[in-house]
Amino acid sequence: MAPAQEQFSDRPDGADDKDGAEGDSTPPAFRSALDGLRSARLRPELEVEPTHPPKRLAPYAYALEAAVVQGEEDLADGRLVLLHDPDGHEGWHGTFRLVTLVRAELEPEMASDPLLPEVCWSWLTGALEARGLSYGAAGGTVTLAGSHYFGALGARRPATQIEIRASWTPRESRGGAPDTAAHLMAWGDLLCQIAGLPPSGPADAAVVTLPQRRGPQVP
Repeated sequence: MAPAQEQFSDRPDGADDKDGAEGDSTPPAFRSALDGLRSARLRPELEVEPTHPPKRLAPYAYALEAAVVQGEEDLADGRLVLLHDPDGHEGWHGTFRLVTLVRAELEPEMASDPLLPEVCWSWLTGALEARGLSYGAAGGTVTLAGSHYFGALGARRPATQIEIRASWTPRESRGGAPDTAAHLMAWGDLLCQIAGLPPSGPADAAVVTLPQRRGPQVP
């Protein structure tokens, strides 16, 4: 993956626009939203790159995938999709929608906390609210999955993975596009939080994060 501050592709499908034709048909609000994504300033632990978005969810879509990396270890990874329907969408209550999947491995003892799903969901809403973002129609799931290894794999320690799937409608500005830079930065905050990284600044000092994972597992 590329460092977070490298410029993203102009094409909604994450490919390079070599002939410029795509820009002629893309709505100005969507192009403005893509410009916002390119202007986001993310933590250096985040590695981000464009990826192919789903084809049938909206007329226009753009997708990014990211990983939180320390040393040679990926602590968390995720995917963020920006959808746009100029005609609006009844379920969205707007013309834009953000859809995400984030996941990380937990220490096994963390998974026994019955409040963990609620806490993890609050990390998403809290990340948006901490940046002063207005949004609506938020919904999603928090899933815990445990794995125990046997036989030839018995040397591996038990693993528990947490997964957040969510979507929300970012409020649009007067120009018709949401503040996608701030939404991407809030999403980056969520990824770093679920990865167990310490807060990046004094404003985040009250944020509770998961303990960082132990070293790489035995293969």
